[in-house]
Amino acid sequence: MWKIQKGYESISKSFRLPIEIVNLLENLAYENNLSLNQLVIQCLNFAIDNLENSNDDVKIK
Repeated sequence: MWKIQKGYESISKSFRLPIEIVNLLENLAYENNLSLNQLVIQCLNFAIDNLENSNDDVKIK
C-alpha cells in the first residue's frame, strides 16, 4: 500500500494539469499536511515504480 511521506528537495518546473486533478491533489495534500509539490512527487514516483513495462535500469534519485 502507498503511504504518503514528507520531506523532499525540489527544483522548479512548470506543467499544465487538468483542473479536476489539481483540485483533487490540493485537497489530498491539505488533508495530509503536505505541499502540493511533495504530493505530486510521491504520485509520480509511485507511478514510475509501478509501470507495467518499467525498465529496471531507470531509477529516480
